[in-house]
Amino acid sequence: MRRTTTLQIFRLHREVQSALMKGIQRLSSVFRMMDLHYGMRGLTNYHLSCCVNTLLQTLSATWELTDLLEKWKTAGMSVDSHNIPLQLKRVLIAMRSDLPQPVPHRDFLHCLDRNRVRLNIQHDADEVFLSILNFMQQQIDDKALALEVQKLYRISVETHLQCLECSSVQTGMNYLLHLSVPIKEDHNSLECCLTSFFEHQELRGINCCFCAKCGMKTPSKQGVKLRSLPRILCMHLKRFRNSLGHTRKLNCKVTFPESFDFAEIAPEAFATDFAQTQCKYSLYAVVVHSGIAMCGHYTAFVRHRMNQHWYYADDSDVQQVSWEKVQTSYGGQRRYS
Repeated sequence: MRRTTTLQIFRLHREVQSALMKGIQRLSSVFRMMDLHYGMRGLTNYHLSCCVNTLLQTLSATWELTDLLEKWKTAGMSVDSHNIPLQLKRVLIAMRSDLPQPVPHRDFLHCLDRNRVRLNIQHDADEVFLSILNFMQQQIDDKALALEVQKLYRISVETHLQCLECSSVQTGMNYLLHLSVPIKEDHNSLECCLTSFFEHQELRGINCCFCAKCGMKTPSKQGVKLRSLPRILCMHLKRFRNSLGHTRKLNCKVTFPESFDFAEIAPEAFATDFAQTQCKYSLYAVVVHSGIAMCGHYTAFVRHRMNQHWYYADDSDVQQVSWEKVQTSYGGQRRYS
């Protein structure tokens, strides 16, 4: 594992109530006769699969994704042991059942292994998450639906690079599937991390960029602005530092809220053509890492899509917890983060 990762996953606040009511109407007859604790099933740690297990818990809690995969017509497809979205769809369906035992997911893990996300290796959760999204884009044969999946997470941005010698500006359009935000080596908050992410940064020395007008590499100032925000917003906290070939994990405290309004905490982050009026998000999943940079263990906090309670998933063990328990993953000395 090259890096240690903490992921926070938010959904647009306006989606929560309407989607919840839709889910309740559709599944009420199922959940009326079952214990909601079993609405969240565990996953056995198979050949160091804790990283994938936590991601499966967060994907299962992303009802927007599971609904799209349900629309994917796979009934006539032959069994394909290399098709990640097909195997993912089967696992997510199994995770919705009310059986108390862990979900069988070895076919999915072996499918990842065949696609070079190897078993018996401690992976970085952020890298595996992005790989799964990319595999869905590549391997879903319904390309319109594959695009809908990616649009759930797509963040459209405008990049700026200004030469500090001649003041010329280069702009570009790009998209991200998450925001990878740096943290400081002391107390942080997610809101402050986001503010820092959108501040202009100066590039000097070996980081100088080529300026076409000057005809050489020059000091420059770079920045990024938001053109649009997705329904599902994934935040990656960069809890690592590289120095002289050595990677270390930052266990410093980073607080995060249950909900936030992007327009309030980072009003300068928007491009001039940003047109969305709703920018408030609600937290529904946190991927947690404990250990050091090169080895450790992943767990997850997820909010149940039906009863809205928080649950803590540690491989096959799933327990209902409070928001105060989720807050223990803020980090700090000798804490998991």
